[in-house]
Amino acid sequence: MMTSDQYLESLRKMDLKIYMFGKRVENWVDNPIIRPSINSVAMTYKLAQMPEYEELMTATSNLTGKKINRFCHLHQNAQDLVNKVKMQRLMGQKTAACFQRCVGMDAFNAIYSTTYEMDQKYGTEYHKRFVDYLKFVQEGDLTVDGAMTDPKGDRGLSPSQQKDPDMFLHIVEERPDGIVVRGAKAHQTGACNSHEHLIMPTLAMKEEDKDYAVSFAIESDAKGIMMIYGRQSCDTRKLEEFHSMDVGNSVYGGQEALVVFDNVFIPWHRVFMCKEWDFSGMMVERFAGYHRQSYGGCKVGVGDVLIGAAALAADFNGVPKASHIKDKLIEMIHLNETLYCCGIACSSEGHPTKAGNYEINLLLANVCKQNVTRLPYEIARLAEDIAGGLMVTMPSEADLRSKEVGHVVDKYFRGVYNVDTEARLRILRLIENMTLGTAAVGYRTESMHGAGSPQAQRIMISRQGDLEGKKELARVIARVKKDGKVEEDSNKGATAWK
Repeated sequence: MMTSDQYLESLRKMDLKIYMFGKRVENWVDNPIIRPSINSVAMTYKLAQMPEYEELMTATSNLTGKKINRFCHLHQNAQDLVNKVKMQRLMGQKTAACFQRCVGMDAFNAIYSTTYEMDQKYGTEYHKRFVDYLKFVQEGDLTVDGAMTDPKGDRGLSPSQQKDPDMFLHIVEERPDGIVVRGAKAHQTGACNSHEHLIMPTLAMKEEDKDYAVSFAIESDAKGIMMIYGRQSCDTRKLEEFHSMDVGNSVYGGQEALVVFDNVFIPWHRVFMCKEWDFSGMMVERFAGYHRQSYGGCKVGVGDVLIGAAALAADFNGVPKASHIKDKLIEMIHLNETLYCCGIACSSEGHPTKAGNYEINLLLANVCKQNVTRLPYEIARLAEDIAGGLMVTMPSEADLRSKEVGHVVDKYFRGVYNVDTEARLRILRLIENMTLGTAAVGYRTESMHGAGSPQAQRIMISRQGDLEGKKELARVIARVKKDGKVEEDSNKGATAWK
């Protein structure tokens, strides 16, 4: 397994084409806007080297028998699924940000089982190719960007109906040695920090859309790939002379990018789906299920930090004993642990796929993500309530450091007298970062739209909720037949207690 330092060095060896603010970023590893997100990924390597976290952060590969980072693992039982969620909560607690390797891990497990069933039906060799690829990933302890979301263009039209065919990534040429693809993947979490991109279709395709039913792996710096870095609220604060306090979380962060594929060649041994349109829905559904489970861990860990920051803000404001403050903190904990319960529940009820790796309970995973679209917003609202208006009106760190007005800032923005003014302001900036700033991308907006927007989960809950089975339960108890007629009661006149 790689160390965090080895991970950083591995990135320096790559020739990524990254654009930000209209210009190519040459030294992207040390760029002040990008570096915090790299630090978050590096933490996945650092914790895996620490004995106290070995059980959560590492696993034994079913492919090689070697010890590997859990982010490269195929789940072998329900406990693996549970440990995944616990690992994600730990990572959220350590970074208070998105740590960006979950999408790749979820893609591994979805593609592994889907390719197995494709091969069973069509006699293809996608599964063998993918197993060989995953061994390569595990051996190198690589960070892989699982890429599913396309720009989509006109949402009312299917991929093949788009005026611009590149609105969905698609195959433009088949050659004896591989395929050529064109298009883009949007909102790609951690794309610039990944060694590889692992591509999946974005929705269940129809036969007329078969050119868009494609899955493959490609190096992040392959010819024809470029990335345009996504903006985040308050991101340029990192460029200011005094920024350690104002950014809220100066060490860790997340990132998203648009990844463009301009006639990129993919050799056959890295292709895992090529026009098998009837399996695109299976791959999407399984990936979505795994990723919706993930949110029951990562968002909870970040929530732990936000709850702690709100409690400290109350301490520094001098109101930790106020009954309404206590009640709000209790509610935040209650909501956060509710999310965790969902993540653990869908994991504990996991089951083996035909390929042998374990899949979560899809209904409960969708319930988990549906809760994630709501509860973090309430947790954030309560944190802002407890923090107070100063969270968004306080002066800058430059004012605090100023020879002319620094003493004024220090005097008038102090809360509890024995707590440094800077300590109070730092906690408020952390809350601002998580609820309104750069980390809000991962904690709030991603909670809404990541792993599928809210309606996607409601559709899956409708499919998997077994409403007809529930009707039958009620009919049996009430002695009502399916045709709406009442069953004859053979015990008419008798009392139940007798």
